[in-house]
Amino acid sequence: MDTTPNDLDTLYSDRHLQCVITSYGAGHHDDPHGSALLVDTRILRNPPEDPEVRERMLHSTGLDPEVRRYVMATEGARELVAENAEKVRILLQTGNLQQWANGQLFRVDVHVVCGGGRHRSVAVAAEIAAYLRAAGIGCEVEHRHIDRPILETGPANA
Repeated sequence: MDTTPNDLDTLYSDRHLQCVITSYGAGHHDDPHGSALLVDTRILRNPPEDPEVRERMLHSTGLDPEVRRYVMATEGARELVAENAEKVRILLQTGNLQQWANGQLFRVDVHVVCGGGRHRSVAVAAEIAAYLRAAGIGCEVEHRHIDRPILETGPANA
């Protein structure tokens, strides 16, 4: 006997989505709007020295396991992820208290920026989401510039 409901949306409450993470590249001059926790990954710029590895990774994205491992192996990356995931958790606790008091739904938006929006911001956004999901926090991730052309290295992309 199949007990699956006709509308699978009924399996989740309105409170399931608690965090929306948006990765983007500042070099596209198309930043997301609204109030959000800003995570700046430009401090993690660490291009591979090996030209072959660099070229291969350049034409991939932060969703590629090799790129994601490389970004997360950069000094300070794991701390940046843990620190900001913890900030989200704390904001949600505070917001849920406010929600309880006034009956409004509450979510935390996170904007993760790098130069081009294809590598560092994508990898860090995915890691923050994994951290939050492991803690039981429902989150959604949007990679705003992941399919945009590769930008030349310059001040905005540093």
